[in-house]
Amino acid sequence: MATPIRDFITHHYRHFNSAALVDAAKGYETHLAEGGKMMITLAGAMSTAELGISLAEMIRQDKVQIISCTGANLEEDLMNLVAHSHYKRVPNYRDLSPQEEWDLLEQGFNRVTDTCIPEEEAFRRLQKHIYELWKDADNKGERFLPHEFMYKMILSGVLQQYYEIDPKNSWMIAAAEKNLPIICPGWEDSTMGNIFASYCIKGELKSTTMKSGIDYMVWLSDWYRKNSGGKGVGFFQIGGGIAGDFPICVVPMMYQDLGWTDVPFWSYFCQISDSTTSYGSYSGAVPNEKITWGKLDINTPKFIVESDATIVAPLIFAYLLKW
Repeated sequence: MATPIRDFITHHYRHFNSAALVDAAKGYETHLAEGGKMMITLAGAMSTAELGISLAEMIRQDKVQIISCTGANLEEDLMNLVAHSHYKRVPNYRDLSPQEEWDLLEQGFNRVTDTCIPEEEAFRRLQKHIYELWKDADNKGERFLPHEFMYKMILSGVLQQYYEIDPKNSWMIAAAEKNLPIICPGWEDSTMGNIFASYCIKGELKSTTMKSGIDYMVWLSDWYRKNSGGKGVGFFQIGGGIAGDFPICVVPMMYQDLGWTDVPFWSYFCQISDSTTSYGSYSGAVPNEKITWGKLDINTPKFIVESDATIVAPLIFAYLLKW
């Protein structure tokens, strides 16, 4: 079978960051082939960058076993799903004046680099349906994690009336259909998190109806223990921030704080980042620094691709999918 993208990458990407990209892709492939499992972490606005076009197929083909993402990435894949035609692209975003930025706000747009998310169509279409699930759980005294509410909404079919892209390009649909484990630390720092908080302030919902980051960490510790045998669990980090820093800490937490000294380290590590190594920057920390924190072993395969994740991640996924 012809694999144009994979063949192109292999032939042309021979040095520097391009070679690191190929090495990381080959390491990822080897890790899975030897029976390992992989976590992918999504920082930034990768969902608004429509990473779902390749990530959804990665999920369907079992090339990722668990995802950690920010609240923004959790919701923005669904926003793009239900309001794609209402998005506004601004190629000249670097040249916008403060007044032009204000005008976008007045028009109901929130800008993410060159892409403006339409508040009314994106946020509000989701809000009324997710609120019903929140309220129902609240009334019953039930508690769920943020992504579990999202899965319920997707699988109910209530959003199908709004679909504006091919659903095969939504990674959240692919994840919901597989009931893929998701870790979403700091969910409160998202539009839906803010909306949930507003209902709590108004007295319409109890904050305890939504499980928290602590619940995610407790759940992750159990999942990791059950899945880190054999080849172990790899860590493929897109960007930096809490989406990566939170889940990678589950290993030193178990080892150092619980005294579970039989817990294996992460068995593969790759980070795609355009953050330069600097003073105290987690996103710019080189992989070896994680050895000192008890996250990676000396012999853990380590890769870093210092480039734009919106370029690199789809290429690595294409390599793995043999496109």
